Amino acid sequence: MFNESQSPLVFFLIAVVFVILLWGYNRAKEYGRLGILGWLQSVVLTAPWLLFFSLFALGIYINIVGILFLFIASVAVYIWLGRKLRAAGQEEFLKEKAAARIKAEAIKEAESSESTDSGTDLMLSALTPIPEDDIAKLKEIFSIDTFFATETILEGNGAIFRGNLRNDPETAHSMMSEKLEKLFGEKYRLFLVNNPNQKPVVVILPSSNDPQPTTLAQKNLALVLFIATVVTSLEAASLLLGFDLFSDFSRYGETIPLGIGLWSVLIAHEIGHRVLAKRNNIRLSIPFFIPTWQIGSFGAITRFESLLPNRSTLFDIALAGPAVGGIVSLILLMLGLVLSHSGSLFQLPTEFFRSSILVGALAKTVLGSSLEAAIVDIHPLVIVGWLGLVITALNLLPAGKLDGGRIVHAIYGRKIARRTTVATLIVLGIVSLFNPTNPIPLYWAILILFLQRDLERPVMNELTEPNDTRAAWGLLALFLMLATLIPLSSTLALRLGIGG
Repeated sequence: MFNESQSPLVFFLIAVVFVILLWGYNRAKEYGRLGILGWLQSVVLTAPWLLFFSLFALGIYINIVGILFLFIASVAVYIWLGRKLRAAGQEEFLKEKAAARIKAEAIKEAESSESTDSGTDLMLSALTPIPEDDIAKLKEIFSIDTFFATETILEGNGAIFRGNLRNDPETAHSMMSEKLEKLFGEKYRLFLVNNPNQKPVVVILPSSNDPQPTTLAQKNLALVLFIATVVTSLEAASLLLGFDLFSDFSRYGETIPLGIGLWSVLIAHEIGHRVLAKRNNIRLSIPFFIPTWQIGSFGAITRFESLLPNRSTLFDIALAGPAVGGIVSLILLMLGLVLSHSGSLFQLPTEFFRSSILVGALAKTVLGSSLEAAIVDIHPLVIVGWLGLVITALNLLPAGKLDGGRIVHAIYGRKIARRTTVATLIVLGIVSLFNPTNPIPLYWAILILFLQRDLERPVMNELTEPNDTRAAWGLLALFLMLATLIPLSSTLALRLGIGG
């Protein structure tokens, strides 16, 4: 979808990955041996792709046996490191337990000298949404070993408590939430977040602010979008087959196999989200599919109808959809490439394979010298798998409430997610200006701008970061997204013998 770049762009992307890995090392070393082991897992997970694309950028491509060997070796080392990590984790746990006992004794000594009232609480007005009695009672959830509240700010129908966090965020949030539930049942929700100055604050909101279920009107809208997406999927399939379905509807039967292939990717994507959501007891709305004439569908918008407990849950649910949809697409693509032969249904100009580093590299690996001709015969599954990869990659763009935006929010926090959203919109705008013949970047930018630009609402514990293994998976997903959307340079494609 992007303009053709020069080979230095490939090296630049690889350099970016190395910089991110270096940044990950600096971040991991603060956690000692556990952090380094987790970081090594991320390196092992990324290494096969880095090696593959580095060699590819140099004009050396690995055959499918080599690729399988790299993945098997990567998985074996990953599992071995995981065992080391678990053993080290148990050892660390025993140390932490002893340290916690010492810390608890120190806190008890300090408690007697701490002031219990800083005198900075704001006066509650007569219009306070949270009753004064509740405010006073809410302060009972704080303690010297969780959060020491020094200031109360009433805002909207909630309350913000400033103060000092006195324990690790996960433990403190769990202890305070348990007390809140004992005092008020399901009346209030507790959020542990950073304020604009990056200082931890506790926010209490009434449960009436919880995400609401999908309304009847929204369900009707989802139904209309579903029907529209079925139509656009079949229309996109007909254009690929060389005719216009609306001009010759009697040939609708020919479009159904391709339509089913595309829908298998979309459904796999949604199943991935829902399996992980169910595992975490999170409710998801029904999907709002987005129709488009060019590729059949952009995927679907799905809302969370439950509060998310932490960023790890947000990451797991966000990644599961693209992971399952991407794997299904990749399988279809590889199967189609293997089944392709002279006389296959589609005759595709080999120059098309220059439009994606990932697809071009895989096609060259399987089809070999066939890509040196001007036209190559390919199996329909190649088209379906390719479309599935493009849809998956578009949803992995790091913007707003897209899967990619949620992944960045989960790993790097809201501040970075906000910046990547702006950067993504700028990049899509630039691509639209310099490549007006391809309308997809412009449509996607408009859709993000009007429907998906806002970040996901804060999770209940915003302070606890996902572990490094999740960060590695997120990095791998974003890397594959770029490899799918960025084209091969003409020089590199010619050197590899793609497109004559």
